[in-house]
Amino acid sequence: MAAYIIANVLIDNPTRYADYTALTPGIIKKYKGEFVVRGGPVEALEGKTKGERWVVLRFEDKDAARAFYDSEEYTAAKEIRQEAATAQFLLLDGFDS
Repeated sequence: MAAYIIANVLIDNPTRYADYTALTPGIIKKYKGEFVVRGGPVEALEGKTKGERWVVLRFEDKDAARAFYDSEEYTAAKEIRQEAATAQFLLLDGFDS
């Protein structure tokens, strides 16, 4: 079953955050993930959002998503992101109909 990482990001340092976004596509691809949503305008249909950037990643399953998130490569990138932004990351199962 597919799994998704959903990130809600509030960027404090755009220059440093750009360093992070330059690193992540190759790491995501290495772990057989793909971007479903990567930034762009957000329209709140209900409720309030604290973040300004939303990212949705799709992986084959939770194990693959966790392998990506816990990898040495992403850990190094994550340290850059944590210097540049405040974020919430969620891991969810997809739905097979």
